[in-house]
Amino acid sequence: MIPQLSINPALRNLPVYQPGRPIEEVARELGIPAGNIIKVASNENPLGPSPAALVAMQHALANINLYPDGNAFYLKQKLAVRLELPPANLILGNGSNEIIEFVGHALMHPDVDVVVSQYCFAVYPIVARLFSAGLITVPAKSYGHDLAGMLRAITPKTQVIFVANPNNPTGTAVSPTELLDFVRAVPQSVLLVLDEAYIEFQDDPLDLLPLVRSGQQPNLLLMRTFSKIFGLAGLRIGYGIGHPDFIAVLEKVRQPFNINSIAQAGALAALEDAGHIENTRLNNATGLKFFSTAFRSLELEFLPSSANFLLVRVGDGQAIFEALQNQGVIVRPMAGYELPEWVRISIGTAEQNARCLDALRSSLGK
Repeated sequence: MIPQLSINPALRNLPVYQPGRPIEEVARELGIPAGNIIKVASNENPLGPSPAALVAMQHALANINLYPDGNAFYLKQKLAVRLELPPANLILGNGSNEIIEFVGHALMHPDVDVVVSQYCFAVYPIVARLFSAGLITVPAKSYGHDLAGMLRAITPKTQVIFVANPNNPTGTAVSPTELLDFVRAVPQSVLLVLDEAYIEFQDDPLDLLPLVRSGQQPNLLLMRTFSKIFGLAGLRIGYGIGHPDFIAVLEKVRQPFNINSIAQAGALAALEDAGHIENTRLNNATGLKFFSTAFRSLELEFLPSSANFLLVRVGDGQAIFEALQNQGVIVRPMAGYELPEWVRISIGTAEQNARCLDALRSSLGK
């Protein structure tokens, strides 16, 4: 209790996002050396960051006494060239999570609705509740998005729809045709936030950048990140791609210097390291095949994934999570996503995948 302070009532029942457990925390809790623990819980890049990014970040340390470029000029220019659009179409965030919060500041308040899917990324409903917006959750279709149902859920008060493709935590993806039809069907008065954090892992993703370049879809905001395929999760850097007029609105709520100097240097170098990106894709494809084959052999239900993780049904998800953790393997239990019988396993290196599978077999008594 803090009786003398009038706390924002929106915070009273607001859930706190629970990330995958850090290796150091598990090591302290269980008395296991950190070097004996592997983490396959948070969809991180098991190959680490680009070597070129490490060199660039080391060089940036020499000027760490200076404030970073508040507008991240060079990173925006590099992204703009890569995406073939003007820098005015881009906004950078302290991870994609901050861009979700920007949207909250710009469009959410108690008199509006936000539409999400069941089993959506937990931060979408958290931000909606933070701004006291109405939350409409559409039941999932085969554990993925029911786009037709989401269109039907739009009310006159709807201001924002969140769709992640591929979706986290399920790994599901909708077909390019279905997604394009959905994008075009969303009313212009509703912002469609399309989270593409895992787009680089798809074999043939729908390219929606032409709609942004042409200005045909001013209510479309794409979100991407350096946390996944680029291996820079610890830097917290993501970006939004949208109509310049709406990007200008989001810039009004962006805090100064939200992207630090080290993050800017690392991201700039990582964009150029095509070899690291391709190695990550190949490692991921091999890992997905490895686990898919193993789960079929073990007769475990799992969801085919278009991302860098798999959702697998293990019975008592929390119990299996704890059993794996006791063996030095950190996965992600899914009870917080209304999936208590499931765990999510991120693709690791070949060695990590084999160790995780051995520990899972042992935990399941198989």
